[in-house]
Amino acid sequence: MSSLLNNIQNEYWLFYKTPVVRQLAFALLSPNIIQKIPQELEVFYPFQLHDSQKWQNFYTQYKPRLEFLDQNPNELQNFLNKLKSTRLGLRFEMLIWFWLLDSNYHPYEVLAHGLQIIQGPKTVGELDFVVKNTENNQIEHWEVALKYYLGESDLTLKNWYGLNRSDTLFKKMYHFSQKQFQFSHVLDLEINEKFAVIKGQLYLPLYQNSLEIPTWINLDRRLGNWGTCFPKHAKKHHRLSRHEWLCPHNNASSSHNKWWTDGLYFNSDSSHYYMYRSPSLPYLI
Repeated sequence: MSSLLNNIQNEYWLFYKTPVVRQLAFALLSPNIIQKIPQELEVFYPFQLHDSQKWQNFYTQYKPRLEFLDQNPNELQNFLNKLKSTRLGLRFEMLIWFWLLDSNYHPYEVLAHGLQIIQGPKTVGELDFVVKNTENNQIEHWEVALKYYLGESDLTLKNWYGLNRSDTLFKKMYHFSQKQFQFSHVLDLEINEKFAVIKGQLYLPLYQNSLEIPTWINLDRRLGNWGTCFPKHAKKHHRLSRHEWLCPHNNASSSHNKWWTDGLYFNSDSSHYYMYRSPSLPYLI
């Protein structure tokens, strides 16, 4: 298990100083948490995933812009200030949107964001992004999600739970394949390709080293641990603020923990992420 936890795609987002720029770099460079569609999922509307190398290429092209923003973050901060919601998933979506609008650094032209599809009196769906790939003139539909799931039992698709137990990885993937990617024409254009962007982090049960990691999990993304007890060397962990779930600040935002409450903890020495859940309420925020 330890070797799997150390099989990490370059985490260059940790090299930036400004918190919002670190978050933007994470949103761009971090790999999807899954690398292929699980066979357990019945796919009705097919979709694709960008591989880790694709995100690495996006980052390489955008690196000069990130370096500038790290010294001059006001433009990015002002853009994020437009978001009134505290939901972390919406913040992640705003970061992707900011990057997509920087068209000098990639081949995409944003045609629509948050596009509602209305039939009669009903809204039947909403598309996160409709973009034109100017390299091949293809119209692409992107759905983006930031998710944190805790694995249980045999780690099969139905055994990954969010912090609210009603949120599961299976439900999210099912919603992608049965609902969100149902549209083939929008804005009088044919959609040629559909992509799910699903980032965040997966957490394995603490000390259960014999579990077999499913092949659809992307091991280019660091895996964390979760549990209802204190991990070894727990004194070196500190609790992350909500925005730090995207990327920890350059300097610890809290002291090393003296007591434990539900939340995500980080050991900066080992870059270990630990999701602590209260033994009495292990699945509720």
